[in-house]
Amino acid sequence: MRLADKVALITGGASGIGRATALLFAREGAAVSVVDLDEAGGQAVAHQIVDEGGRAIFVRCDVSLAADCQRAVQQTVDEWGGLDILFNNAGIIRRATVIDTTEEEWDRVMAVNVKSIFLLSKYAIPVMAQTGGGVIINTASGWGLVGGRRAVSYCASKGAVVNMTRAMALDHGEQNIRVNCICPGDTDTAMLRSEAQQLGESDEDFLAEAAGRPLQRIGKPEDIAQAVLYLASDASSFVTGASLVVDGGGLAG
Repeated sequence: MRLADKVALITGGASGIGRATALLFAREGAAVSVVDLDEAGGQAVAHQIVDEGGRAIFVRCDVSLAADCQRAVQQTVDEWGGLDILFNNAGIIRRATVIDTTEEEWDRVMAVNVKSIFLLSKYAIPVMAQTGGGVIINTASGWGLVGGRRAVSYCASKGAVVNMTRAMALDHGEQNIRVNCICPGDTDTAMLRSEAQQLGESDEDFLAEAAGRPLQRIGKPEDIAQAVLYLASDASSFVTGASLVVDGGGLAG
């Protein structure tokens, strides 16, 4: 029970990495607020946690809106009495070059992938500071550390997440708030499969190509969730400002 008596807020919690992390955190003792726009999916995750004997609520939230983010934090505090862990995981991708990306698409990617971290952290940090500290984990990407083809808005957003993480770690270390990010490689989620559709490729061919890394497979959401758990737990008590690559060796060479 590595997160016993902790309270966690997880964005993008209805599916993929967020869902896997919510389930894992609950099994490790945390009370979890599952935050997402997908009400049916989010409720299903919260109900599964409760059915397994854990503690969870669902909070519907558009993470690009300040009022929604403030409400998500407040609802978490009202329900559980505090907030110890914020996992800023919500994200979207648009596979296109700068020429083919519309202004609306650019703005939406930046709003969901970057602005959401600013907003949730803005409202969560004062709560954490009042209770002696906390942990923030942001979902970046391997493409936040290196470039990728036909994904310019996504690469820009994830690069911003990596450096936001460093800046926040510097700003809030004195408040005993650790801030780190994970940089997953290709992971078997609905978002990954949507990339194949955007690029006009078959799922089978796209996933086979994505598996071309030293460990010879793509990631599972549960693989990434274990890395998030490490950063959320006391096992990483002297880790802040770090970018943890979890990609089966994809960036190794």
